[in-house]
Amino acid sequence: MIRYNPLLCLDFYKTAHAEQYPQTLTKMVSYYTPRMTRLEDTDKVTMFGLQAFIKEYLVDAFDLFFFWEDWEDVLAEYKRVLNATINTDGVGEKRLKALHDLGYLPLEIRAVPEGVRTNIKVPQIEISNTHPDFVWLVNSIETMLSCTMWHTQVSAEVGYRYRQIVNEFAERTCDDSVVRARLLGDFSMRGQESVESATKSSAAFCLSFLNTATVPAILWLESNYHCDCAKEPVAFGALSTEHSVMCSNFAMDGDEITHIRRLLTDVYPHQSFSMVSDSYDYWNLVDNILPQLKDEILAHDGCLSVRGDSGDPVEVVTETVFRLWNIFGGTVNSKGFKVLNPHVKALYGDSITPQRCQQIYGILERAGFAINNVALGVGSFSMQCLETMDADHKSYAPYTRDTFGIAVKATYAEDADGKPIMIFKNPKTDTGHFKKSQRGCCRVVKDGDNYACEDGLTWAEAQEDNELRVVFKNGEFIKTYTLDEVRQNLHGGQF
Repeated sequence: MIRYNPLLCLDFYKTAHAEQYPQTLTKMVSYYTPRMTRLEDTDKVTMFGLQAFIKEYLVDAFDLFFFWEDWEDVLAEYKRVLNATINTDGVGEKRLKALHDLGYLPLEIRAVPEGVRTNIKVPQIEISNTHPDFVWLVNSIETMLSCTMWHTQVSAEVGYRYRQIVNEFAERTCDDSVVRARLLGDFSMRGQESVESATKSSAAFCLSFLNTATVPAILWLESNYHCDCAKEPVAFGALSTEHSVMCSNFAMDGDEITHIRRLLTDVYPHQSFSMVSDSYDYWNLVDNILPQLKDEILAHDGCLSVRGDSGDPVEVVTETVFRLWNIFGGTVNSKGFKVLNPHVKALYGDSITPQRCQQIYGILERAGFAINNVALGVGSFSMQCLETMDADHKSYAPYTRDTFGIAVKATYAEDADGKPIMIFKNPKTDTGHFKKSQRGCCRVVKDGDNYACEDGLTWAEAQEDNELRVVFKNGEFIKTYTLDEVRQNLHGGQF
C-alpha cells in the first residue's frame, strides 16, 4: 500500500482532467478490459486482485492519507507537489475539499467474480460515480488500478498454465490421491522487481498451487482474501539447505557425507527437507554419497528431496529420478507407473519454464515414471517472461501491461437531464486493431465457460442479467471473496 495521499498516486495528466470534462456531466462509466492477448495458447484472462486493490488503495490508503488527515495538511501537500512540478496554481482545491468533506469515495465498482477467466475483449470491471459532483473521480483511479493488477493477473495465468500441464500428466501417471496443487511451487521472490511485486505475483500463483518460498504472499492473502494459514491450506513452505550451508560445512569437515548424515539424524530426523546438492559434483553425490547413506535415508522419518540446480534442467531432473530408482527402488502405482521410495524425491528450481516442465513430464511418462517423483520450483523468469520457439529458435518476450492490452476506458456518460451519452474511441491509426473501446454501457453474459459482452446500452438497460456485480459502493465493500472461493472459481471446483 502507498504511504501518501492516493490522489497523488497517478499520472500527472490525471490531475487536470476534472476541469477538462464537459461541466454538465453528472455520471461517468468506465470499463477495465483485457483487449488482446500476446499468448498464442491463451484467449482468456484470470480476474484476480481487485479485492486487494480496493482494500489497500480505495479504503485503507484513502482513509489513512486523505479522509482521516486534516484538510489543511492534505491541501498543503497536494499544492506543494503540483505547484513545484507542473507549475500550476489551479490544483482543484474546491473539488478536493468537497471530496474530503464527503468522507468517502462516491464510486460504485462492479466486477465479474474473482477467479473466473473471461474472454478477451470482455470487461472485467466497471467503475462509475454515485454522486453527480464527482464525475472526474472515475478515471482518476485508472493508473493505480492498472499498475496494481496487470502483473497479478499475468502471474495468475502463469500459475493456471502450469496447473493445466500438471493436471494433464497427473491424470495419466499418478494415483488419484496425489495432491496436484503440491507438485509445483513458487521460487520467484528474489528475482522480482520489488517485494510488493513478488508478494502479489506469488499470491496469484498460489491460486493454482500450495507451495511457495515467498512468505509475505501468505500474509497478503490473509489480509485481503479472508483466509488463515493456521486453519486452512493457504500455502506451504519447505525446509531446505542452500549453498552457504553446504559449502561452509564442507569447508569445516572436508567432506559432504558428514553434513548430510547430521541433517538426516540430528537436525531433521522427523521432518522432510530438500538438499541443494550441486555445490561441487552433483552426480558424484547421487551415485556415490547417497548409496553410502542408504540406511540413514530409509530410516529417516521424512522425505529427502535431492535438489540439483545447475545444468540442463530436463536432463538433470529426469536422470536423477532414474538413478534414485536404481539406488532406492520404489513401487508401481494403480496406473502402472513407477513411484520412488517415499524417502527420496527429485527437486529442481532453476530455469523451469512451461515448455521444460512438459518435456520433463513427457520423458518421465515415456520411461514409465509418475510425475510426482519430482517437485519443480518456478522462478521469476516464468512470472516475467514468455519463452517461445520459432523454427528451433528461442525468443523471449517480457510480460507487460500490453501482454493482455489491459486498459480502463470511459464509454458512457449522462448530463444533468439524465441524457445518455455514448462514448467510445476507435483510432484509425490503430494497426494492432485492439484499441477500439466499447461504446456505451456493457452487459457481460456467461455461456458455459465463456463470457461475452453486449455494449451500446444505457445505464438502465445494462442493470439486468449482468455478470458485472457490485463489489464496492460509497467507500464500503458490498461483496467479497475468500481465497477458497477464488480457487474454486478458477479451477471449476477441482482445486
